[in-house]
Amino acid sequence: MGNLLCKKVVFLLGSRLLDDEKNEHMDKFMTKLGMVIMAGLLISVATLSSCRKKGNTVAIVTVLDTGSTPVPGAMVRLYPTPTLTSHGAIVIDDTMYTEIDGTATFDYTDHFNLGSAGFAVLDIEVRLGEGDTVKVGEGIIQIAEEETTEATVIVQ
Repeated sequence: MGNLLCKKVVFLLGSRLLDDEKNEHMDKFMTKLGMVIMAGLLISVATLSSCRKKGNTVAIVTVLDTGSTPVPGAMVRLYPTPTLTSHGAIVIDDTMYTEIDGTATFDYTDHFNLGSAGFAVLDIEVRLGEGDTVKVGEGIIQIAEEETTEATVIVQ
């Protein structure tokens, strides 16, 4: 009987040792699995946050005459007026002609960088006709990033 008891104790201790080895291997496996999952989450967050597409940044200038009728064929110029005496290079100075509905559409999507604060405040110069029959108009447009901004100028 004593021999049988010793065999049971050895068997139990042996299986206990095997269980400890299994637990150790399982702990190592779970640690590695956790690190793989964390690395995957970090990579996902990094790539997903940088995939945001920027929206269109558009300025639409509508030119009207004094009777509020749309004016086609008017020259519309958008340009900045520097507020500082020492400033960087002026990169926006665009000219377009109005369509039949009196609008000129300027697309600044490629000029805007994600993460920038604000876009531009530009002066508007409008000219229609030549010589003695020139009609002019002026205005200001504050272009908001990733939005369509509209302004109306009346020529006289």
